Amino acid sequence: MNTVLPVAGSRDVRAYAAHLARHHRTKVALMIGLHALAALAALAAPRLLGDLVESVENGTTTSHVDTIIAVLAVFLVLQTVLTRYARYVSQSFGEQVLAELREDFVDNTLALPVGVVESAGSGDLLTRTSRDVDQLGWSVRWALPEWTIAVVTAALTFVAAITVGWWVLLPCLLGVPPLVIGLRWYLARAKDGYLRENATYSAISATLTESTEGARTVESLGLGDERIRTIDGNCGDSYDAEKYTLRLRTVFFPSMEIAYLLPTVATLLFGGWLYTRGQVSLGEVTAATLYVQMLIDPVDRVVAIMDELQIGAASLARLLGVAQVPDDRVATGAQPQGEKLDAEDVRFAYVEGRDVLHGVDLSVGVGERIAMVGPSGAGKSTLGRLLAGIHPPGAGSVTVGGVGLTELPLDDLRGHVALVTQEHHVFVGSMRENLALAAKPGATDEDIWAALAAVDAEEWVRALPDGLDEAVGSGGRSLTAAQAQQVALARLVLADPHTLVLDEATSLIDPRAARHLERSLAAVLHGRTVIAIAHRLFSAHDADRVAVVEDGRITELGSHDELVHADGSYAALWRSWNGT
Repeated sequence: MNTVLPVAGSRDVRAYAAHLARHHRTKVALMIGLHALAALAALAAPRLLGDLVESVENGTTTSHVDTIIAVLAVFLVLQTVLTRYARYVSQSFGEQVLAELREDFVDNTLALPVGVVESAGSGDLLTRTSRDVDQLGWSVRWALPEWTIAVVTAALTFVAAITVGWWVLLPCLLGVPPLVIGLRWYLARAKDGYLRENATYSAISATLTESTEGARTVESLGLGDERIRTIDGNCGDSYDAEKYTLRLRTVFFPSMEIAYLLPTVATLLFGGWLYTRGQVSLGEVTAATLYVQMLIDPVDRVVAIMDELQIGAASLARLLGVAQVPDDRVATGAQPQGEKLDAEDVRFAYVEGRDVLHGVDLSVGVGERIAMVGPSGAGKSTLGRLLAGIHPPGAGSVTVGGVGLTELPLDDLRGHVALVTQEHHVFVGSMRENLALAAKPGATDEDIWAALAAVDAEEWVRALPDGLDEAVGSGGRSLTAAQAQQVALARLVLADPHTLVLDEATSLIDPRAARHLERSLAAVLHGRTVIAIAHRLFSAHDADRVAVVEDGRITELGSHDELVHADGSYAALWRSWNGT
């Protein structure tokens, strides 16, 4: 069962938003100030039109009407100019905030413990890095600036309406109860609804990704119908979640229309009644009605965009939740005394109560080469990952130089122990960039060529049209599985750790070429500790010692000759390998 990555709470989302506002206080102040000035310029129109109506009622001249129209035109032009720059600042602010959010998310994602990434599966992270980021981008780029404009405009318009006369407050208050009740009802349900909706997208992505990546396994085991039923179930859950949020919107938005219409109608009726009593002028009734009418658009946008902000807040909560995954290591500051690697009474379980490793003891001397062999599913790769510090042991200890691997910061750990598996990835970029990302600071092209030569890759890399500048990865030159594995091994050479854990690191390379490659690597890595997990037993033949792993235990440990002479499990494997 996959681990579900956490989701940040409302308090964390608000705290992050407040942090961004404080960090960009100057730009936020400029943005709000420009929108306020634009709103003030727009508020001149109702007042001027009210004065115009009153002037016409009392008798006026053509020149006076022309003057009012000219002043009105000036305010409209001023509003247009201010709105243009206000939106420019808002869009710029939105892009900057979105860039920071993405950078924070990438940093938090890269800091996730590898074990958590594996147990969570790719679907959840894929959805967060794609749909949630896109949705948040839409909210930050468009919804947040528009909502800010609407709030500022609504507040200033309301104040302007009240300045016409105290009586305008009474019609406006009629719209408050349905507005408050509707908002409270909607906000109490919206966040959970949108979180559930996003979670169903994660489930769909996970099922599709797992089915695609494991297509051969699905086909060979006849699991096609089961996977179809699973994705149908995921789609059904997504349909239910979408239907729920749609129901929220279909109830919420129509109810808001009442809150908009009541104040306008009430202002016109109440103002007309006061006018008949001689308590207000026709110009005041006109201005008040126009102001209250003007309130409809910004309030409507505030409410409508609230829906977008709820979706954005749900996406932000999922992105921030990645940072809440507890670390699987606590740096104590202790410094290893040497490079000796020890595992004592190590136990480990992927699922609680079902141990994969059962009290494993293994001491690896500095510069020693150990081969781990055994049947598939015996626990070799799991033990290798613990020895590389990928997973902390469930019980017992794994130490380097007397210090637990999970007590070392990740950067320090990789200077001591590094893992290379048969899984590999070619990043988008040049060949040089793909290799240099693992190199220590100050590595030169000569160092990169030397690493490529060590893994028998120099010849084909030099044959590329642009050499180290050749674009590879998605959209660039496609590398074969064997070439990609050589690139991964070259990164290992450039990383220059003292202890290497090689988990089927040459499995995708032709056996004869793999034999030559391992000998080349052995020459380059002379003096370093190497733990090689392999099915090809020539690796075991060349090792100082061989560890036979069966059922989560080391059942045999010794040199190749010793184990062959003992005529146990290893001897049977060796005879089978050699066909004797």
